[in-house]
Amino acid sequence: MKRYLIILLSLLPVLASAQIVEAVKWSGEELPAASADAVDSVRLTATIQEGWHMTLINVGDEEIGEEIYESPYTLTFAAGDVPSIRYNSCNDEMCTAPEIYTYQSNSGSGQTAKRSNSDSGQTAQRSLWVIFLWGLLGGLLAIFTPCVWPIIPMTVSFFLKRTDKGAQNAILYGLSIIVVYVGLGLLITVAFGASALNDLSTNAVVNIFFFLLLVVFALSFFGLFEITLPDSWSTALDNKARSTGGLLSILFMAFTLVIVSFSCTGPIIGTLLVEAAGRSLLAPAVGMLGFAVALALPFSLFAMFPQWMKQAPKSGEWMTSFKVVLAFLELALSLKFLSVADMAYGWGILPRWLFIAIWIACFLGIGVYLLWNIRNVSLTRKIIRAVVIIPSVAFACYLVPGLWGAPVKAISAFAPPMEIEGREVFNDYEEGLQYARQTGKPIIIDFTGYGCVNCRKMEAFVLANDSVKARLKNYVFIELYVDDRLDKDADGESEGNENSRLQRERFGSNAQPFFVQLDAQGNQIAEPMAFTTDPMEFLKWLKQ
Repeated sequence: MKRYLIILLSLLPVLASAQIVEAVKWSGEELPAASADAVDSVRLTATIQEGWHMTLINVGDEEIGEEIYESPYTLTFAAGDVPSIRYNSCNDEMCTAPEIYTYQSNSGSGQTAKRSNSDSGQTAQRSLWVIFLWGLLGGLLAIFTPCVWPIIPMTVSFFLKRTDKGAQNAILYGLSIIVVYVGLGLLITVAFGASALNDLSTNAVVNIFFFLLLVVFALSFFGLFEITLPDSWSTALDNKARSTGGLLSILFMAFTLVIVSFSCTGPIIGTLLVEAAGRSLLAPAVGMLGFAVALALPFSLFAMFPQWMKQAPKSGEWMTSFKVVLAFLELALSLKFLSVADMAYGWGILPRWLFIAIWIACFLGIGVYLLWNIRNVSLTRKIIRAVVIIPSVAFACYLVPGLWGAPVKAISAFAPPMEIEGREVFNDYEEGLQYARQTGKPIIIDFTGYGCVNCRKMEAFVLANDSVKARLKNYVFIELYVDDRLDKDADGESEGNENSRLQRERFGSNAQPFFVQLDAQGNQIAEPMAFTTDPMEFLKWLKQ
């Protein structure tokens, strides 16, 4: 047990190193005057990791926008007048979020340094918690599927009968499940890299694939057909587990669970990974951690308290009902992926009102299905069904006003963007800049994406706010989609790629949403604004 825990703990440095990329390290040195002991100037030195380069975004209030490849790179300032340095770093695959280095002097200490993360870093941390909770919810749903629930008593009973350490082994089995799924998340991160993962979440072809995948799995859960992986895969792993001993056999059993349960967990994991891919480098592993913790929980708990298994409901009619409910949910979620591809390629086959109408049908379908034949089930099952029916029908009713343009903020992360009235929007940077010069109005650039969940939330909670809309009339609003696949230029590059390059090279960021304020001549006049759902915070940020 101790040895296994040591193995798990050894993974923590891997997770920690994957979370923060520190390609640039700053240090400060106080230089004394030639004729006195007093400090005359301060030299700041940036050491850049091999394979990376630094973009010097701002030095104090001065906008620089220079790419630095030499290392070490130095800047010298008069003592008492050392500005903050705003920068980010890039390699061939990714760019980090902008960061701020602030030199702090301790008299007589010679050299001090302080490194502070930007607000976008804090947003990334919150995003990781959201992904973890999504994974946890997905794992809880997976427990009650017919691919996982029947395995729990069989597996736990096997461990309890195997040796006098049955409960301990079952707990190790739960930890093995966590290792397998977190390893899957880390493998995906290492294999694709941060930049490719972001492209994965917004790629139209990938989104079409996951739309079709979820539809196929939903039809399977409706009972039209059954999806299973080849029996030889699970049989081979099961035989390997029985022929080996110790921790290795437990790990093989965890792999067997992954294979056997794929037909139920596949769509949940696939959806989770695509959502995680667009958030941060570590997000896939964090999402898999949440999923695995929830999935492993019943195996460990039933092993520690085996008497609970006698009280647990057996597989039966309730599991069929659960599959159908999950099928309706998968159909609803599949539209999110179709919507991203539809907007990226401009097909126009899934307008917002149709998206909402199908969601209404799905949630009404849940209510009607569970209400059907409800008189023939026990009182306990009636109560459980009612607990699902009431919120499902209520949510469907909540969505109805969305057919006529209501914001329905609860699905803002999934639905196509709503039309925000009362503002003129440009989708080309040069056109918007030219208009700003003619009118003398300042500019707001909104770097956004069709597949950006937080962009949809910010549109619903902030940009649709009446006070914000009133203030935005003072600006030329330029909305640039980084995943737009239309309007390719002579070199075959899409508009989205050009917008993404502008954001990376000019403003040192590759995360969305990302707002920038410029004057009428295109000069930056404020620090950029990242994701928020607080209209007051956005209003305070506006200069006009």
